[in-house]
Amino acid sequence: MRVQSSATEPITIAVGRKPNTTAGTLVAAVGVVAFSLTFPATAWGLEGFGPWSLVGVRSVLAALIAGSCLLALRVPVPARRHWAGLAVVAGGVVVGFPMLTTLALRTSTTSHAAVVVGLLPLTTALLSALRMGTRPSRTFWTAALAGAAAVLAFTVQQSGGSLSSADLYLFGSLLVCAAGYTEGGRLAKVIPGWQVVGWALVLCLPFSVPATVVALSYEPVHLTAHSVTGLLWVAAGSQFLGLVVWYRGMAMIGIPKASQLQLAQPLLTLVWSVLLLGEHLTVAAPLTAAAVLVCIAVTQRARG
Repeated sequence: MRVQSSATEPITIAVGRKPNTTAGTLVAAVGVVAFSLTFPATAWGLEGFGPWSLVGVRSVLAALIAGSCLLALRVPVPARRHWAGLAVVAGGVVVGFPMLTTLALRTSTTSHAAVVVGLLPLTTALLSALRMGTRPSRTFWTAALAGAAAVLAFTVQQSGGSLSSADLYLFGSLLVCAAGYTEGGRLAKVIPGWQVVGWALVLCLPFSVPATVVALSYEPVHLTAHSVTGLLWVAAGSQFLGLVVWYRGMAMIGIPKASQLQLAQPLLTLVWSVLLLGEHLTVAAPLTAAAVLVCIAVTQRARG
């Protein structure tokens, strides 16, 4: 039978068959784990690279990986009607979010920066409702707001409740990333998720290559084990592989539900921050984790 999707185009579903939400949730969760390592890896990368150089090199490396896959598999160029959406993805998740969060992490700890990730699921769901006409249930919104409030309270408490110049970068990154996630999730319904990411990365190459050359000429580079590892992870893990599975997961279970899985991302980031960066973690973490997991369970069960 034919049903109307959350996008504007109808899709066909065989009678008696249901989407595999369990598989979609697992796929999206892998993306969340990959993203949770982004801030600690960026902090490592900043030990040897300037902020502009780090973002430029990671974008170029990720684009080379994506472009090689597209060429090897002889993937056709997307239709012209999809390029505007790909530009939004490129501006949001390839350039905007990495650049703004990297600038913020020069003066902010990863635990403080995690506040933007706490707000991201709610912002993504809001933009999804505006862009795609989705209407999640009241139960969904109640659980989403509760989860976002719990994460915000925890991350603000972790940072001592203080505000810094980095907050402007963080709130800006929140908006552009949510826009990129929303548009990428929409495109992933008609184009395989890894191709959405791949073409968005390739689209940035004419700008990222010269920008990287200029940045490297002005910012000194000191290669260390940490800086190289951090660079490789944000390029291959966060910028490419993480986005590939994330967009695939959103296409399988929907943008609003997938976005709520990110409520666990700040807590995972804080764990990595302790293990990799030696940051201090308070006893509030397990209480917040329990609250977040309850909210995630409710949003995953709530009908849109």
